[in-house]
Amino acid sequence: MHPTSKKLLLISAVILIGVYFFPLWNINLEAPQYPEGLGLRIWVNQITGLKENDLQNINGLNHYIGMKHIDPDDIPELKIMPFAIGFMIAFGLFNAFKGNRKTVYIWIILFLILGAIGLYDFYMWEYNYGHNLDPNAPIKVPGMTYQPPLIGSKQLLNINAISLPSISSYIILISIVLAFVALIIDKKKKT
Repeated sequence: MHPTSKKLLLISAVILIGVYFFPLWNINLEAPQYPEGLGLRIWVNQITGLKENDLQNINGLNHYIGMKHIDPDDIPELKIMPFAIGFMIAFGLFNAFKGNRKTVYIWIILFLILGAIGLYDFYMWEYNYGHNLDPNAPIKVPGMTYQPPLIGSKQLLNINAISLPSISSYIILISIVLAFVALIIDKKKKT
């Protein structure tokens, strides 16, 4: 591969380290009873509140409508994802030094597959979380489900749930784009 392409692949792999330091996804809740809002931050290895007590407050709200308690220790993906990202960093570094176009394509395809699986898994988690309600919950609204949107906003009773990618998702996207650009540059330099 062309040296410029290898440099781009190196940058593409190294920036993935940032995924460990920034959230992947944000879910914000706007409601009259919480004028400052509540928020969840989903990281590669944990779920936290936007503010110190947000996760606790969201779990308190969830109790009343029968939603499951959010316990990051009960989510196996949070234990697996750090290793998956570590593998993608290592594979990306291998590509940067080896410079084999075929393995770069494999890396990109693998990233796209992992991203699709991750989004599907997140959607299913939200679905189960919002549909499998405790029948003994203090507040029951017939026919109501509380699944937050995968992307965008959705009104859930008097709460507006807003779900959007966060910094780490954009880091991953930039990494994939840089790998594509590296392949394009390499192809142009060879012709």
